[in-house]
This record gives sequence, structure tokens and C-alpha cells, in this order.
Amino acid sequence: MARYTGPKSKIARKFGEPIFGPDKAQARRNFPPGQHGNSRKRKTSEYGVQLREKQKAKYTYGVLEKQFRNLFEKAQTKKGITGEILLQLLECRLDNVVYRLGIAPTRAAARQLVSHKHIVVDGAVVNIPSYAVKQGQVIGVREKNKSMIVITDSFNGFNHSKYPWLEWDNNSMSGKFLHIPERADIPENIKEQLIVELYSK
Repeated sequence: MARYTGPKSKIARKFGEPIFGPDKAQARRNFPPGQHGNSRKRKTSEYGVQLREKQKAKYTYGVLEKQFRNLFEKAQTKKGITGEILLQLLECRLDNVVYRLGIAPTRAAARQLVSHKHIVVDGAVVNIPSYAVKQGQVIGVREKNKSMIVITDSFNGFNHSKYPWLEWDNNSMSGKFLHIPERADIPENIKEQLIVELYSK
């Protein structure tokens, strides 16, 4: 399965945000990587600004170019604001839902749990990270995997009520996907309109 496996702190410093989660290196050196990163004041073109926003969204959700383009084309066919629909489609990915439910500490860890068949949807094992979760479906951990350290550690101190489109059941260690999130509820700092403008060129 193709995915980004390079240095994450370098990418976080490039965008000036901890897009992969808390990052001590990025917090300590909050300027672009490279020999002249701390002194470089380069004017970015309109295209560069749009491209940067697309790259940020791709890295944030762990999606490569072909998948991202396919999602954008799918968003274009739906009624509504294309940029918002694109983010909603990304939020509906199974690996992202597993991350939002607190089952995994990062999206990369969530993707691994899904790929290794530790996650069930409506009681059936699903090992496709890009699986589109639908309204009303229940996502949980396989019975034999509920005591995995990575999962129990992820739950420690996690606030299961911070995402209004998800409902968590602590007894069954599962969450229900109540509805597609509104753009105002999605916390990611992404200017989706710039992505639409980039692909519309």
C-alpha cells in the first residue's frame, strides 16, 4: 500500500503546523527546513499558495495524489460546495473515523489497524483504509484485539464527545457514525477553496 513514509517533522515544519499530531521538533524549530529555512523570506505565487494547501490536505489525511484527485472528481459530481464536500469525503474514510474515535493516536496508526484487520464495521472486518463509512454504521475493535496496548493507550484521556457526528459506546468499544460532518465542525486548518481553484485551472 503506497503511503508517505518520510520524515514527518520536516513536513510539519514546511507547513508551520503539527499536521501529523504533536511534534516537539516542529514546536522547537517552527520555520521551514533547510540551510536557509530560518532566514528565507520568499514570495509565493498564487499557484504556489494553492499547491501548498493541496499538499497540506494530502499529508494531513494521508492520501496520495491519485486518490486525492479521484475524491475531488467525486466531490465535483455532488450537489453543494465542492471544497466542503471534498473534506467531508476525506472525513468519511475509515482510517480517519478510527482516528477521530480515539481508537488510534494518529491517522497512520489508524490506517495500520485497519490494514491488519483489527477494525470491524457493523460487525464485519474491513481492511480497506479508504472505505467510505456511511451514516448509521458502527465502527469498533475486533473482540480479540480490544486489549492491544496501542488501542488502550490511545483511549487514555481521550475526549469522545468532541466530534458531534460520532457517538461512542465505551462498553462495546465502538462508535456510531451519526452523520456527515458540517464544515464548521471539521477542525482541520485547510482552505479548501484554494484546492478547488488549483484543480479548476
